[in-house]
Amino acid sequence: MGGRSGVDRAVADALRERYPKLNEALPKVNGFRFFPSQGLVCAASVLFVGVKQLREFGYSNIRDFGRKTLTSLAGEAPQTGHLALTLHGAGYGLDEREAFESEVAGLMDAVISGDFPPSLTRISIVERNPGRARRLQQSLEQLIAGGRISLDERTRRSVDESLRSVGYSSASKPYVFVAMPFADSMDDVFHYGIQNAVNSAGYLCERADQSSFTGDVLDWVKKRIAAAALIVADLSTANPNVYLEVGYAWGCGKPTILTVRQPEDLKFDIRGQRCLVYRGSIRSLEEMLRKELAPLATPARTTAGVE
Repeated sequence: MGGRSGVDRAVADALRERYPKLNEALPKVNGFRFFPSQGLVCAASVLFVGVKQLREFGYSNIRDFGRKTLTSLAGEAPQTGHLALTLHGAGYGLDEREAFESEVAGLMDAVISGDFPPSLTRISIVERNPGRARRLQQSLEQLIAGGRISLDERTRRSVDESLRSVGYSSASKPYVFVAMPFADSMDDVFHYGIQNAVNSAGYLCERADQSSFTGDVLDWVKKRIAAAALIVADLSTANPNVYLEVGYAWGCGKPTILTVRQPEDLKFDIRGQRCLVYRGSIRSLEEMLRKELAPLATPARTTAGVE
């Protein structure tokens, strides 16, 4: 399972009432197990798919997961009419849109190859964050008009071409690592002030969605900083983890763009560094970042980002 969290943890906890040895029965990497829910959750049945640990679960793995889900159901539960699953990747730092497109591409791989339950009429990707749900709906409209998959040859070929390299080529795309406080109050700053500008410049946009750096989280952060094209660091609230990330980025010689909501938040030697001050205006932050990133824009990403 790669470590349970979110919905899969909640479902596993609910099923344990009827399946006390559930943990021992859960699949290893690349395996799957199918359980009737017996009324313990709203879905009639639950499919668990074994994946790598989250920190090793990249875009190509997300695409493989999407395909594996449908191909597993094709053999195990061909009567499935509605599949509901969650988005993987965005909750632990990967680029939200790239992760979503990778998952959709994996589902489409199975559909195009005909390896899916013949009774399937609907696939839902469930998201509890309203803002993310809206952004993903817009992304889906750009990928598949109306969100409806037609099985005629022309439509299948068109979708296949638009998603052919998604996920598999992601590891070679340049990305910006964003260092910022982990807090709900900063979500809009990231998604609308930073992510839009970064995606528009042709970069994937990643960040560490963790409140403290320990163990494998710190190792993952260091690896992502070391491999990033550049760093954007928001120093609002003088969060010590963000300063740690900035110091490591400088030690790696990474170009870094500093931002802050109020100049009074700046601490230590940062006061002498150039910093974009946006004074609470997310729109002004996005505009300033777009100007900063314009000379560095890459054609690697052809879409303009989610607005």
